[in-house]
Amino acid sequence: MAKRKNGVQSLLGFERFTRYGVKTDKDEVVLFAVEPTNISVMSKANVEIKVHSLMMVLSVIPDLQIIAIDSAERFDSNNAYMFKRLESEQNEAVRKLLMADIEHLDEIQLEMSSARQFMFALAFKKEKPEQIFNTLNRVEKTLSEHGFTARRMSKAEIKRMLALYFGSSLTGDEIPDVEGENEFELEAKE
Repeated sequence: MAKRKNGVQSLLGFERFTRYGVKTDKDEVVLFAVEPTNISVMSKANVEIKVHSLMMVLSVIPDLQIIAIDSAERFDSNNAYMFKRLESEQNEAVRKLLMADIEHLDEIQLEMSSARQFMFALAFKKEKPEQIFNTLNRVEKTLSEHGFTARRMSKAEIKRMLALYFGSSLTGDEIPDVEGENEFELEAKE
């Protein structure tokens, strides 16, 4: 009997982590974490230079994809639910509690609103490990030469990003490889 694939993993096309990134049903994706630049404090000329540098990187590496995500959970649906609930609530004590919850969520959202995570992604179809390694070194060199501070993301960083993106972690806490494994104390048998 054939082993059934995990439903969500199969839906997403996710197969496994690899030496360099994530293997999907279509290709292997390598992710680079990019240190963000606060362009709000840069002069117009410096912003133009940064944009030109990014254009140069993309012309040298046309398959490079840019990803920008919140680096913390958003609470929009929670806020919408609280406001809807507040409209229909008759009990004044519950209304006060709902307002306190809304204010608390707003405070958390405000603290995390500027927290963004930027990544570059590069997909490999059928390249051999040596080819991938050489290409990644070339990509890292090109990024550095054009003023971007980027590094390959580790398995833990990729898991954190996926957990935030799919809403399974509010703060990006590290996710175990096997759900529930941290609940058991397994000792090696001698």
